[in-house]
Amino acid sequence: MSDLSLTILAETANDAQAIERLHERTFGPGRFVLSAYRLREHVDHLLDLSFTAWIGTLLVGSVRQWPICVGDTKALLLGPLTVEPPFRDRGVGRVLLDRALKDAKAKGHRLVLLVGDEAYYSRVGFKSVPKGRAIMPGPVDYSRLLVAELVDGAFTGVSGAIRPDWSLAR
Repeated sequence: MSDLSLTILAETANDAQAIERLHERTFGPGRFVLSAYRLREHVDHLLDLSFTAWIGTLLVGSVRQWPICVGDTKALLLGPLTVEPPFRDRGVGRVLLDRALKDAKAKGHRLVLLVGDEAYYSRVGFKSVPKGRAIMPGPVDYSRLLVAELVDGAFTGVSGAIRPDWSLAR
């Protein structure tokens, strides 16, 4: 990151179109059929826990967090995390992840789930959800369902269907 002048900011409503264009470029139209998108359909992401990465006036990355429940336990769903291809492998994603998790913990959140590559996300504390402990809507590769405990032991005894946190539904 030393060769980049990177600024991380909390996402604002004014960032929505630029972030959608970034998602379009990096994930394509197939992103809408993913199980994680089913969880995002009826709730808004949390702006105060979603972040953008900028180099000057250029948006180079974004991460969002969404309110969910696993059974009756409140949690966050992290994603999508995306970085413009020319800026990948330069630490932008890691800086976004670190900020998202730090702020979530500071605001009292205990658990964060995501669907992603364990080899990448384990570097910031994510581990595989034990088989059968949490059920996603729609098809999902359960080997990619990961959880990070922001408080030690927060996932102990937690199980059930993963669903949007309806208390925050639109």
